[in-house]
Amino acid sequence: MFDRQRRTTAGRFAIALSLITLFAAPAAAADKVRAGTSGLALLWTFIDSGTKAGIWQKYGIEVERVALAGDAVMQQALTSGDIQFGFGSGPGMGYHSKGVPAIGVAAVAGPPYSFMITVVPKSPIRSADDLKGRRIGVTTAGSMTQWLVRELSRQKGWGPNGIIDLPMGAPRTQLVAMKAGELDGTVTTVETTATYEEQNEARGVLELGELVKDFHTHVLFARTELIDKNPDLVARFLKGWFATVAYMKANKTFAIKESAAAMKYSESSITKAMDAQFEMLSDDGRWNPKAIDKISSSLVELGILEKEPPRDKLYTDRFVPVTP
Repeated sequence: MFDRQRRTTAGRFAIALSLITLFAAPAAAADKVRAGTSGLALLWTFIDSGTKAGIWQKYGIEVERVALAGDAVMQQALTSGDIQFGFGSGPGMGYHSKGVPAIGVAAVAGPPYSFMITVVPKSPIRSADDLKGRRIGVTTAGSMTQWLVRELSRQKGWGPNGIIDLPMGAPRTQLVAMKAGELDGTVTTVETTATYEEQNEARGVLELGELVKDFHTHVLFARTELIDKNPDLVARFLKGWFATVAYMKANKTFAIKESAAAMKYSESSITKAMDAQFEMLSDDGRWNPKAIDKISSSLVELGILEKEPPRDKLYTDRFVPVTP
């Protein structure tokens, strides 16, 4: 009898021990990825906010955001493998045809509601009509900002070079050049313009969101090697991003505070820009065929490609629409 009790007790102990071991087992390690962001934009702060909100963790991903100075630099990082994902511009989709081993996997944002033409406070420029022959700073050659200036010039009937676009790098560099009289204006984001206005350094004169309705201002790129070898990680990354977008839209106060802290801008500046961000952001990464057509033609206009590429050289729709 006592032997039977001892065996029963021992059996229960073994079961309890196995359960403890089971629940004490460490969770599977998160996949670590590096995601590059092109230029300075409020939108890129959402990546870090997603980590703080626990969203990336939900999809088993640990994201390191890598800030890069423009599309060209980001595409170089994708080529070298320094990053696995890249958040860039629509015109950046042309680099795959030039040999970059990365391709668009999701549309991040539509029309360019987040961009403005900005001038110094005492500038005589008051509207688009005053921009003919003016020198406007853009980030880099072949960039989204350069295309916007040329598209504005075309729409005004001045041809692509009726406004002079000058690649000048970072926003602060452009501001210094503008103050020195080397530039008549710059293409900046709404939040940067709002910050300049608060400091009485510059003022916005023209919002560019209405310039082109069918466009993908921002695109998410992934290395083709990753797509081929680990499509599940690509799919989870997209789910993490669009879940973050949904969370930020549903928690505007959190979005403003986090973005302001990350960019070291005032909350009032970010507040002015946040609605524009929300309006242009895609909820599911779906591609707009008309936007793809516009981007394809822009690649030739910017000199990135000699002729429009086949659509499968620009993007893949394998992962969209995304349902987080």
